Amino acid sequence: MPFEPLASDFYGFETLLTDREQDALMRIRAYMEGTVRPVINDYWERAEFPHDLVRSFLETDVARFPFAETRPFENSAVFRGLVSMEMARVDASMATFVGVQEGLAMGSISVCGSQEQRDQWLPRMASGEIVGAFGLTEPLSGSDSARGLRTTATRDGDSWVLNGSKRWIGNATFSDITIIWAKDTADDQVKGFLVETSDPGYTATKIERKIALRPVQNADIILDNVVVPESMRLANARSFRDTAKVLRLTRAAVAWSSVGVAVGAYEAAVAYAKEREQFGRKIAEHQLVQDLLAKCLGNITASMALCVRVSQMLDEGTQRDEHSALAKGFCTSRMRETVAWARESMGGNGIVLDYEAARFFADAEALYSYEGTREMNSLIVGRAITGKAAFV
Repeated sequence: MPFEPLASDFYGFETLLTDREQDALMRIRAYMEGTVRPVINDYWERAEFPHDLVRSFLETDVARFPFAETRPFENSAVFRGLVSMEMARVDASMATFVGVQEGLAMGSISVCGSQEQRDQWLPRMASGEIVGAFGLTEPLSGSDSARGLRTTATRDGDSWVLNGSKRWIGNATFSDITIIWAKDTADDQVKGFLVETSDPGYTATKIERKIALRPVQNADIILDNVVVPESMRLANARSFRDTAKVLRLTRAAVAWSSVGVAVGAYEAAVAYAKEREQFGRKIAEHQLVQDLLAKCLGNITASMALCVRVSQMLDEGTQRDEHSALAKGFCTSRMRETVAWARESMGGNGIVLDYEAARFFADAEALYSYEGTREMNSLIVGRAITGKAAFV
């Protein structure tokens, strides 16, 4: 398939990819444009997850590009980031599913699991045979997860007993396993557990009436004396520092997805401007519309440059928490600004789902908050700048 860079990739970052990576990106683009875009508005409006789309996507073998930590290094982090962007520029919910499956769930096992756990679970998850979820956030613990987790894990012989609750857990209404993070009652340290969702005492209830990422099936989880064998405890998850290793990887991926959302809204606005007539000419010829579009492209280009560099640092082994935090905080802020300008350029039609900008506008609010709010990411960066923590 011939390589055709996006017009919205104004500085040509996609040309950094190898020929093989460019070909794979084109195949993903063709799938998202040809199969997902024509139907995703209906799924979004109905708040239904596109199981058939995900299944066919996995079957094409173009989606299996997990983080380097999940298997021998095959693709650059820049490529994996551009995959996240490519999916999100068509639909942020599909990008979120892949981010949870390949990033948070598979990433937890590969970063914190034993070799036996990696061998047992990762191949089946990479193929889509098993769907995973990631249970960290709680009803009363979001930004303060490092200290404020209330879900407990109590050792009982060769097993652990989990009690507590989780909230906003993506994929959780249909996942086969969920990575549950809980505090060990013996040493007060956070540990990770592979919990099969069929286990007695585990229940997941869909969160209704969302205005963003409506196809994503976020759930409230209740853990009522759920018994988990020691073999299902993530062997290398000994404290929240290990949890943070996973979040460092996925936070950068969210930054890439936020660029995709901004690109999707911007592209919808450009297409609209070239068709819509007011005052006897296309609004693409109006100075104020061009100004809005130029500001959108500036935000997108700056964000993409930041994401490219933080991904290169991941490949180099030099990326730290503050690097991914800066990318996530900055890019989601610029995304929020960009989708508002794109919607503004479309006038009243900008709030109608048929014109697509409305979906990106709404979905942006979820990406702005999840995997670390702007404020929390600013404090992570601020700690690196000053050497002082100011989280409380």
